[in-house]
Amino acid sequence: MTDVIAPPAKFRDYVELTKPRLSLLSVLTALVGYLSARPAYDLGKLLAVVVGTSLAAGGVAALNQWLEYETDAQMKRTADRPIPAGKVATGSAFVLGMLMCIAALFLLMAKVHPLAALFTLLTIVSYLCWYTPAKKWSIWSTEIGAIAGAFPPLIGWAAGEGRVTSLGWILFGVLFFWQIPHFMAVAWIYRRDYSAVHFPMLPVRDESGRRVAAWAFTCTLALVVVSLLPVAFGLSSRWYGGAALLCGAWFLWRAGIFLRADGRDLAARKLFLASITYLPLVLGTLVADRVYFA
Repeated sequence: MTDVIAPPAKFRDYVELTKPRLSLLSVLTALVGYLSARPAYDLGKLLAVVVGTSLAAGGVAALNQWLEYETDAQMKRTADRPIPAGKVATGSAFVLGMLMCIAALFLLMAKVHPLAALFTLLTIVSYLCWYTPAKKWSIWSTEIGAIAGAFPPLIGWAAGEGRVTSLGWILFGVLFFWQIPHFMAVAWIYRRDYSAVHFPMLPVRDESGRRVAAWAFTCTLALVVVSLLPVAFGLSSRWYGGAALLCGAWFLWRAGIFLRADGRDLAARKLFLASITYLPLVLGTLVADRVYFA
């Protein structure tokens, strides 16, 4: 891989390299797992979880951009990222990403719990060594990425309880199924970008969008079912169940509109917005329910 020659990078360029908004999602979902496990109060461990998952998420983002800077340069939505834009050299991105991932693993191992460090390692490896290359050869790359993206709640749960029990795995399922309609909507909106770099994603192969929409709807339905399992297993109150059902019905309605051929592009954008509203509402309600009511 040829290094990109770049002028000295600014601090904000390195921050951008870590994809702070996307990384924040990993940190918050790890916190959802941690708080839902209802651990004994330990501010030091809580801070270690936050810092550790932040380092891991940012490091993975930097390494992912290091691996994909050539394809990023060919897509409009990613051409202004730090490496293809010439703001950060590829070698610098690699070093930063590796150091952040290593620091995250050491911190979580030493100050949190070995199982939390193991799930963090699985996140790093599955994202970089499985999902990133899969985008070039597999129609199932989104689902592979959803596995990697569903690990953070397990990191938090392992940190809080030292093991992963049923609600931790339910959170894993919620994150997994949520990502499918979320990324189907994104990939449909940017399908021409992905087609230009020959990513064999479903939204690229399915020009009509029927299969894309059907798969998004199916996974949204599965998400609604999984989100209600805490109530079925007696792990949360009916207050959470009511909120999850209402939010799920609204999300499913948006996925249903995406099924229509007419106005599918607009429906995809609205489904994306619904997805980023749904997740904090449901997970925030679950945490509050576990802490105050369950």
